Amino acid sequence: MTHLLVIGDSLTFHGPDRAPPPRGPRLWPSIVAAQTGLPVDVVAGVGWTARDAWWALTRDPMVWGEYLPRAEALVLAVGGMDALPAAVPTYLRQGIAYIRPGWVRRKVRGLYLELSPRVMAITGGPLRQLPQAATDHYLSRLVQAVRTWYPELPILLLTPSPHSAEAYPTDRFHAGAHAAARAWAATHDVILVDIEEPTQRGLDNGWVNPDGMHWGWQTHAEVAGMVAEALQRASVP
Repeated sequence: MTHLLVIGDSLTFHGPDRAPPPRGPRLWPSIVAAQTGLPVDVVAGVGWTARDAWWALTRDPMVWGEYLPRAEALVLAVGGMDALPAAVPTYLRQGIAYIRPGWVRRKVRGLYLELSPRVMAITGGPLRQLPQAATDHYLSRLVQAVRTWYPELPILLLTPSPHSAEAYPTDRFHAGAHAAARAWAATHDVILVDIEEPTQRGLDNGWVNPDGMHWGWQTHAEVAGMVAEALQRASVP
């Protein structure tokens, strides 16, 4: 049986108050599965960027060895985390996980979580979690690799989702990331699913997790409908 493969960030598996089981029926990939009749394979992680999507495709044997061969279409739901502001370069933030001993790591992580929003508020968040050029680079490598193996496989890209999060007190990179996603999709023959309107409406109406990032169920349903419609236009299934 063919499936739908979704590679994404935590917006694929997190709701308005918590992260339910990954096949929770109100999550947008599950709704798409119900509407299209295609079982869905979700490969995702908290904070995943386009680089993480590339790593998942090339480093996880379940992705390239099982999920991709049976995919009827590939949905890329990454790019939004790339455009979040950063107080320090990403490699320094991710390096906190490797600090030893544990009590030092916990102290450093606590200080980072406490000070990072303040630094971004003062500086305007001069850095992105992943530079736009790197986002485009990893998306391009991913698509090139997939099309080497499966040249006829439809590929969809969701545009970055807006946010209103205290942890990231500026959205200065969002508009540019949205425009870049549209431009990249147009030049790589990728089907664009522009989710700006429903996700912004969710923020405006308070249909959102208290963290200001993860969607409410209304938004999950609207995004799912847009993805299902795009798949139908692409004759999938």
